[in-house]
Amino acid sequence: MNCQGCLMLGYLNAGSLCHRFIFLTIWLSSFQDGVAVEMTPKVTHISSFSELADPPSSGLFQPIEISPAVIPHYPFPGDSLPPLYPIFPPTYNPVLTGKCLVNFSALSDIMDKTASDCSQPLAAFVGNVICCPQFSSLLHVFRGYYSTTSGKLGLPNATADDCFSDIISVLASRRGNGSIPGICSVKPSNLTVGSCPVNDVTTFEKMVNTSKLLEACSSIDPLKECCRPICQPAVMEAALQISVGEAVVSSNKNIVGGPSRMDALNDCKQVVYSWISRKLPIDAANTAFRLLSSCKVNKVCPLDLQHPDEVTKACRNVAAPSPSCCSSVNAYIAGIQKQMLITNRQAILCATLFGSILQKGGVMTNIYELCDVDLKDFSLQAYGQEGCLLRSLPADVVYDKSAGFSFTCDLNDNIAAPWPSSSSMTSLSLCAPEMSLPALPTSETLGSSGMYHSLLQLN
Repeated sequence: MNCQGCLMLGYLNAGSLCHRFIFLTIWLSSFQDGVAVEMTPKVTHISSFSELADPPSSGLFQPIEISPAVIPHYPFPGDSLPPLYPIFPPTYNPVLTGKCLVNFSALSDIMDKTASDCSQPLAAFVGNVICCPQFSSLLHVFRGYYSTTSGKLGLPNATADDCFSDIISVLASRRGNGSIPGICSVKPSNLTVGSCPVNDVTTFEKMVNTSKLLEACSSIDPLKECCRPICQPAVMEAALQISVGEAVVSSNKNIVGGPSRMDALNDCKQVVYSWISRKLPIDAANTAFRLLSSCKVNKVCPLDLQHPDEVTKACRNVAAPSPSCCSSVNAYIAGIQKQMLITNRQAILCATLFGSILQKGGVMTNIYELCDVDLKDFSLQAYGQEGCLLRSLPADVVYDKSAGFSFTCDLNDNIAAPWPSSSSMTSLSLCAPEMSLPALPTSETLGSSGMYHSLLQLN
């Protein structure tokens, strides 16, 4: 086997720069189709790269299989880089269509951020919470920038095709994953107005209370917006005004409901975002759109939870710790852990949803407690003791020459997974005080749970 790179999780203790490291080694075998990811806790300082090659002596879950396609084979740039984003040098000059008349250099910073967040080796694993929200924000900003010269809040279909192709080419030239459209289910039509009847900036500003909209969305409170929203209702109100208002002017048809009306409303929300992005600085617009995305993604468990028949069978009549039940639970969770990184709030939803499925199958005992299942067990990881949960607030992948690609894990480390009080999730609300996550660790308590920084070094 030849070591192609390593994903290193550094654990920081209070009063020390770096006391403990955890290493996730990505191996690429010329004899196998997959790449096994293995993690070994190390208490002492690593003195040589060869120490990373030692597999763990034991572990609860099997190694994650990752396709070799996610491990790129390009050299680091020769110029030294700062330890943190935003400098993200291109690896080659993209071949553009020449038909998208937009100055990409003016959008260079947000293109760099998107390429980093959707980096080739990580995009598939951080798509739901990092890559796709940032890519969606890039498209909003792009449309807003386009409108400053065109006066239109969406692109014509042919122009959208050309510009979308150029956007993907630019991102790929900066180490972005070329499969972003498939990962994020995005098409060139996302740059158009779709079925929204309003495209012209002047018409939009005549129909919408733009002062109210800008006041609500120019500075979004990241701690309040998801539970006591201000910007989201303002966006919806503006979208209703341009979708319903234009329909009233243009026809006497019934505008109450129906799939076409809902499609128009959703498309008009994108038009509203375009207008906001043309009024705000790029960084401020990107921050706003990412915060709104966080409110959305943290309302849903993104994991594919296949029906756990074996778990139900093994745990249905269990009232005390059972090896067969816990073995079945561990095997099921091992499959979940191959999917993606998720946030702490998504982990609460996923744990509750999984528990509800089990309860409907007749498992009434809290098997999370019996089998020691934590929230971090629902996120991508190599071995059960070293999982990673991302923060519920927007997170970014960062890049530098010495560290490679990295993201920060927010671990209130061993929080027990919540067992639902009933098989129904209708009453679950992450805004309720009883569902709040524990406070972040302070410097006095950082020794037992804290912040992990994961680094993907590519050779």
